[in-house]
Amino acid sequence: MAQVTMYCTSVCPYCVRAEMLLKQRGVAEIHKIFIDRDPEQRAVMMERTGRRTVPQIYIGERHIGGFDDLSALDRAAGLVPLLQA
Repeated sequence: MAQVTMYCTSVCPYCVRAEMLLKQRGVAEIHKIFIDRDPEQRAVMMERTGRRTVPQIYIGERHIGGFDDLSALDRAAGLVPLLQA
């Protein structure tokens, strides 16, 4: 199973939904980076992704985007193969 990293905040409903979807697809562990607890990580996230919103999800080194992007990838049957790569 590929490493999943998610930039998130403690009170983000889309982060919770993204985590639920990933777990439904077999992800046992998500490396979470809480940008509300570590403001320096917000700058790192914005530099890496070019985006300001959370969640920002990486599968391996591939930037997936936010929850809507993750959900669209799943609906297109691309999420599980990417997780298993």
